[in-house]
Amino acid sequence: MNTCVKQEPPKLLVAAAFASIYVIWGSTYLAIRYALESLPPLIMAGTRHLAAGAILYVVIRATGTARPRPIHWRSAAIIGALLLLGGNGGVCWAEQTVPSGLAALFVTTVPVWMVLLNWFRRDGVRPGLMEMGGVVLGLAGVVILIGTDHLDGASVHRMGAFVLVAASLSWAFGSIYSRSAPQPESPLLVTAMQMLCGGVLLLLSGVIGGEVARLDLGSVSLRSLLSLGYLTFFGSLVAFSAYVWLLRVSTPAKVSTYAFVNPVVAVALGFLFADEPLTPRTIVAAAVIVTAVVLITRRRGRATPAAKVLHEVESPLKSQDHRLASSSDVPCGKLKIAAGACSE
Repeated sequence: MNTCVKQEPPKLLVAAAFASIYVIWGSTYLAIRYALESLPPLIMAGTRHLAAGAILYVVIRATGTARPRPIHWRSAAIIGALLLLGGNGGVCWAEQTVPSGLAALFVTTVPVWMVLLNWFRRDGVRPGLMEMGGVVLGLAGVVILIGTDHLDGASVHRMGAFVLVAASLSWAFGSIYSRSAPQPESPLLVTAMQMLCGGVLLLLSGVIGGEVARLDLGSVSLRSLLSLGYLTFFGSLVAFSAYVWLLRVSTPAKVSTYAFVNPVVAVALGFLFADEPLTPRTIVAAAVIVTAVVLITRRRGRATPAAKVLHEVESPLKSQDHRLASSSDVPCGKLKIAAGACSE
């Protein structure tokens, strides 16, 4: 009879993984700002994701992972367009005018849009009282942010704020679509394909948008190059790998706490290193949005609508996990996928 042996991962390794998604993902917003000092936004983001996706794809395929089918590439292109072109690309474009800390706060509203989009689906689930309270608070936080002193009286800044709202919506929509789209069983292969497709789409959009004319390779600063390398290696490869591993060995509720920590890290780093002002209204908006995300993602004893959304996101890969667990004397656990932040 096959047995399932549950093995506890080393606590130090778990702590290091959590530290990476807390600090690294929180710092990517400031790294994006530094990269944009001498690099155009879409070309910068496309280069980052294309490079990270190519490295990851080669490594995964070298381990013997099966070649993806054409339908898998179609799904990767659609998801890459929503998550990386619309989501991350929107964040990068908006950070030309919106401080990095505020950008992180806008992106934290992704769970709010996830609940609303899932509710409006034909077979959607109506959010519970706690989740509706979180949605209302989250929308209120967005209103507070759009009305902050950073954005008042400057139409270009206000446009950046609305682009961030659209980017968060695009990320949420892509996350919901991904749970039913046909994809390979390997989550890392899925990630590599999405980064490859998203990177190509970002580069094409940059070319069409005239960013090539703005790109002067001779004027690219060392800080921008180092930031691009940081985003590629640490933001995309190291932190995301840690995130995928944590979803195997921890609970989604614990892993999702990065959504609470990232904006705090981003606001602090922007204030300390980029001279980004920290006003009382920004602090209030941060408290409102973080509280909203806590209400939406908190799990109780029974399955809430938000938990059902997460369950459906997990389901496409459960067949692979079941086969792993059915083998004798192998660690058990469920492979889980959840939405990440647009900048990651």
